[in-house]
Amino acid sequence: MLRIAVQSKGRLYEDTMALLAEADIKVRKSERSLLVRANDFPIEILYLRDDDIPQTVAQGVADLGIVGENELLERGEKVDVVKRLGFSRCRLSLAIPKGKEYNGPQWFEGKTIATSYPNILRQYLEEQGVKADIHVITGSVEIAPGIDLADAIFDIVSSGSTLITNNLKEVETVVQSEALLIATPQLDEEKRATLEELLFRLEAVKEAEHKKYVMMNVPVDRVDDILAVLPGIKSPTVMPLADKQWCSIHTVLERKRFWEIIGQLKDNGAQGILVLPIEKMVL
Repeated sequence: MLRIAVQSKGRLYEDTMALLAEADIKVRKSERSLLVRANDFPIEILYLRDDDIPQTVAQGVADLGIVGENELLERGEKVDVVKRLGFSRCRLSLAIPKGKEYNGPQWFEGKTIATSYPNILRQYLEEQGVKADIHVITGSVEIAPGIDLADAIFDIVSSGSTLITNNLKEVETVVQSEALLIATPQLDEEKRATLEELLFRLEAVKEAEHKKYVMMNVPVDRVDDILAVLPGIKSPTVMPLADKQWCSIHTVLERKRFWEIIGQLKDNGAQGILVLPIEKMVL
């Protein structure tokens, strides 16, 4: 039985649960329990605060964890990064009041910076040769300049709307972050086998993201023209139809590529183009 530490609420929690559900691992969150077993896969979910996950995994209390890269870097715990999951993307950035003129990292010399990530910030300032006071806040960091608690902030940025609301501007991006699947280095052989099965499912789900299954009817004498513009995993499938003058072509396309070539498909005689979502893909 694998134990996975997961953030108990927020966007990372929602994205994690959605990924597990897509992998047909269904877990019901209980308000009365922080440890819940999956119904149809040998794992149990341990719900924690995001900043507790790295240490919990490093100490082997949980076998795996799904955590933001920013939290792992801040905590500095020794764990194995098993997989970059590609969701819950954000960045850790320095921001200053909009009205201030910015001339590079030296702007922060002698300034006070409010943050919930003092370790990452301290390392960055050392690399830049900048000496600044770090004021640690656990909460709404973005209000610090507005109440004269700090000259600048170092915080998570996603869309940037919170900065705009607080009259701040982003001036330096220090870390790009996404969700990571991490593991304790002490996994035994049985748990590693279960982890491999979990990774197989996650890969099938992630491989299907942003891909579409495309089917179309094509005149037989235009097949070569269509194949010339159709990228596929290996080679598109061509099947005969009842009308021997026509055939059906099936392929898998990146969603954005479909819109690039739809005009070419129609110009080359494709009709009845059908686009379907792909739930999972095993390569």
